[in-house]
Formats: sequence, C-alpha cells, structure tokens
Amino acid sequence: MLELLTKGAKAESTASTVLTFEPHPAEVLGKQADFKWLSPPQERSSLLTALGVEHIILQHFDSDFARISAGDFMQEVSRQLGLRRLLVGFDFALGRDRQGNVPYLTALGRQLGYTVEPVEPVSDLNGVISSTRIRQYIRQGKVEKASLDLGRYYSVQGSVVHGDGRGHTINIPTANLDVPAYKLIPANGVYACWAWLADRRMPAVTNIGTRPTFTSGIQVPHVETHILGWSESIYDQELRIEFVQRLRDEQRFPSVEALVAQINTDIKQSRNILDQEKKII
Repeated sequence: MLELLTKGAKAESTASTVLTFEPHPAEVLGKQADFKWLSPPQERSSLLTALGVEHIILQHFDSDFARISAGDFMQEVSRQLGLRRLLVGFDFALGRDRQGNVPYLTALGRQLGYTVEPVEPVSDLNGVISSTRIRQYIRQGKVEKASLDLGRYYSVQGSVVHGDGRGHTINIPTANLDVPAYKLIPANGVYACWAWLADRRMPAVTNIGTRPTFTSGIQVPHVETHILGWSESIYDQELRIEFVQRLRDEQRFPSVEALVAQINTDIKQSRNILDQEKKII
C-alpha cells in the first residue's frame, strides 16, 4: 500500500500523506485488553518517512472522535487535504458503527472528488500477512517469522539504564533497556541480535526475562543486551535492538559458572548466525 501511495503521489505531482491514530482505536474501544504496539507513533513515523511518505497526520483518537460519522469525517479530510486518491485495505471501515466501508467511501468519493483504491492483502502459504499474525509470532518468540512478515527485523528501543551490575561481576557486561510499557516485547528467552547505537550496528546477544538464576519471588521482565566486543559505558544513550534469531528459552542454572558457560556458548552461536547474515546482505 505504501509503495502504491508514494509512487502514485509522485506520478501525479502531489503529496503522499498517511493518516494514523493515537491511542490505537482497539485500546480506546476496549477491543484488546493490555494492548501493545508493534510500532509506537514515533517509531512508526520514522519508518513511514524512510519509505518515502511526505506527510504523517497523527490524529488523536478518543470516545468522542469514535462517534463521528464516516460522512462527516471524510468531508473534513477532503476539505482540509484536498483529497484526490484514497488508498485503504480491502476490509477497511471507519466512522461510527464502521459505516465507512469501501463501497460507502467509493460512493462518497464521487461527490467529494476523490477516488478509492482498495488494496488486496499480501498472503503466503500460511495465509494473510497481518499485524495479528505478527503479534502472535513475537509473543511466541518466533522473531524470524515476524521479520519475514514485516520485511525487516523486529526491534525494540529504549534508554540504557543502570541495572544491578551482575554482568560486570561475571565479566559479561550488559546494557539494560528502559523499554516503553506500551511496546510489544518478544517472549522470554535469549536472542541473536543487532544492536544500533546511533548509526553504528554491532553484534549482540539479548536476554529477555526475569534472570531466574539470581532472583526468586516476584520477578519483573528485563531486556538486557551484551554487545559483543564492547566495553564502553553507554548509560542514558538510546539503544535499538533488532531481533535476528531466538537461541533458547530462559532457564535457571545450578551455579554462576554454569550460567557463564552457557552465555559463552550463546555468544559463539550468535557470532555464527550474524556472520552468516552479513554474508547474505
């Protein structure tokens, strides 16, 4: 859809614009409990810009906005944007009671002077590629499958904060990420990753979980990354982690020595995986 949008806008010498919502309608309307974003608004804006979208409108969505009729909303959009061509998903609908489906928007477009182009879904042997399926993969730790659907590595980003310092005590320092609570995080486990610090990409191993070897009782999930061959302090800097492949489940070890031995195995395995990835690119 975005490719059709940007190429079409360029061919017609007009601006490509994406209208998106925040908070997510599913969260406001109560359709999904504990909703998590694949791409929060700021991240989504960066991705859209990188794909050539010229203008991004982040529309606040609340219960009052949800009560606006499809006709009233489209008249306002058409008036303010000078809408000429509207691209929507094949099963798209907007407005109160989802009145604004493709047939409705098409008929309204004849009055308001825009055309509607419904875009068919992208499918593979397993069915339609959708955000629902991608979320399921990520929750299961199947980051390779999620990456294939997304066309890019799934990533999380956050500021590096102080942890409990145990990584330094075993000579395997880690960067602890303060990931926003509304961002979907992969299932607990150990992953081969790329770590991005500004424009620098570095190989890494990331653990998501509760560190069961060291903790008991109430356990809070953590995202901590060991950047291979890196020893400099990066506290308070933004770090982005791209998930390439899941290595194993999180597990409890009988001793710190056994944990260190397994981490060294994880590091070696990650190097092999990421070296192969570099050859492919």
